Amino acid sequence: MSQHGIELPVQVSPEEEPEAAAPLSPAARGARAGWRSAAAVAAIPVSALVAVGVHFGMRDRGLLPQTGLYPGILAVLLGVGLIGGLIPGVRGRLRGKAPLAAAATLTLAAWELITLKLEWLPLMYFPPPGTILQTLVDDRAQLFDSTWHSLVLLASGYAAGVVAGLVSGITMGWSSGFRYWGMPVLKIVGPIPATAWIPLALIVFPQSNLSGVALIALAVWFPVTMLTASGVSNVRASYLDVARTLGAGRSYLIFRVAIPAAMPSIFIGLFMGLGSSFLTLLVAESTGVRSGLGWYIDWAHNYSDYAKVFAALAIMAAFFSTIMTVLFKARDRALVWQKGVIKW
Repeated sequence: MSQHGIELPVQVSPEEEPEAAAPLSPAARGARAGWRSAAAVAAIPVSALVAVGVHFGMRDRGLLPQTGLYPGILAVLLGVGLIGGLIPGVRGRLRGKAPLAAAATLTLAAWELITLKLEWLPLMYFPPPGTILQTLVDDRAQLFDSTWHSLVLLASGYAAGVVAGLVSGITMGWSSGFRYWGMPVLKIVGPIPATAWIPLALIVFPQSNLSGVALIALAVWFPVTMLTASGVSNVRASYLDVARTLGAGRSYLIFRVAIPAAMPSIFIGLFMGLGSSFLTLLVAESTGVRSGLGWYIDWAHNYSDYAKVFAALAIMAAFFSTIMTVLFKARDRALVWQKGVIKW
């Protein structure tokens, strides 16, 4: 430090300089990556052992019949984790999924702990995972039939809503005249929840299946129309000017320039419509249909069979997640040109 209180840089001799860390050799980096992969995969057998300890090591406070299905699944998880930790090829495939599998296993263990073992929650309304899994097996025929009917109803309504939304959205996005008359209707009718139209849907479509399809289609139509119209109307004018300079007609401008450029916005509308269709499906199945996951949950609730309610919820979660994954794959394939530009 100088006389005026100003700090000056201090020179360090070469002997006093800290030694830089030597770079790891490829073999060392490979060994470290292997240990990290093995540690990640080890989370599966560790969580399975915790769940097995909870299941066999603690006394049941509830008087529910127990089967070997739940312990068998835990044994499979334990075996997969041990084999995956020993075989390098399997270990690499399991590394990314191991934390999720371990978290799911620990969730099942915690669920059994607070229900069957400690009885912090009433078993009548919160059955343990073993009872829910056994219900999935025992009632598989009716659950499969309900899932199939829900899939048909959802697919029909979603397809009708997407077609109507694309047609109206592209028309309003391209034509200022249609946008002038269509936007007020869209702003008035669109924000009303589709479930509020149940009385009118039952009058217009006396058949319960048709009324359910109409309700789901209405729930999908609004977001698809709004996002499609926004995407088409906001296409860069330079794209259209270049195409017109090269002699493109109206149909070429719409289908080969405007719609491809609006695809990111269109897919956002498709995702929003899919979420709305999931919510509307459960209500649509209460309009008189005789099968479906929503109908099954309502039926099990009336008989206070909450194991069947949770079994249907598990099927519904897998059902909706699969459909969402399929739409994600379609989006990735259609918008492959966006990779590296937009992160999703």
